[in-house]
Amino acid sequence: MRVKICGITQPSQGQAIAERGATDLGFICVEASKRYVTPEQISAVVQHLPTSINRIGVFANTTIDLINQVVTQTNLTGVQLHGDESPEFCQQLRGSLDREVEIIKAIRVKTSAALDRADVYVGIVDTLLLDAYHPARLGGTGQTLDWDALQKFAPDCPWLLAGGLTPDNILSALKTLNPTGIDLSSGVERSPGDKDLAKVARLFEQLSVLKS
Repeated sequence: MRVKICGITQPSQGQAIAERGATDLGFICVEASKRYVTPEQISAVVQHLPTSINRIGVFANTTIDLINQVVTQTNLTGVQLHGDESPEFCQQLRGSLDREVEIIKAIRVKTSAALDRADVYVGIVDTLLLDAYHPARLGGTGQTLDWDALQKFAPDCPWLLAGGLTPDNILSALKTLNPTGIDLSSGVERSPGDKDLAKVARLFEQLSVLKS
């Protein structure tokens, strides 16, 4: 299972989280976010990571030129679109990026209509991500989704579950749903951008229960 820890800001924490078993690290490239990191900060983290770790830049309602610039500068392996990007925008971005760069489209689930809207991205992006809706914040809110309402969600592409996941509720979530992977941010933090490595360790202890 993919395990993406998002909102990485510190090289030492990024390296430690990768060593504990994360498959993906996420970097917030949205300046309004408390977890925002510059391309230089991303590069400082990435240089300490194994090449096997996916490095995902999170963008929202920005330009294709800026995304390409950051991807090139920081050697990202993936781009997560967390704003109101249309399928047409995603198609244009796909055409501008190297084919091996993954595109993840986040869907903020306010109502069941959001799940229907997710289908229009299948075949355009590589992966979908479901996150909780918040009227003022794009992510990292700590709010959970209604997992029972997602049981019929089965897109024809990989998908990640996000939204208020923590070491304490991850088993409940994964007993209800079967995503391709999970995405955590605030659930393993002391404060925005400052990861709690004890919580990260507990997360992987909980995940090991599923494998046993």
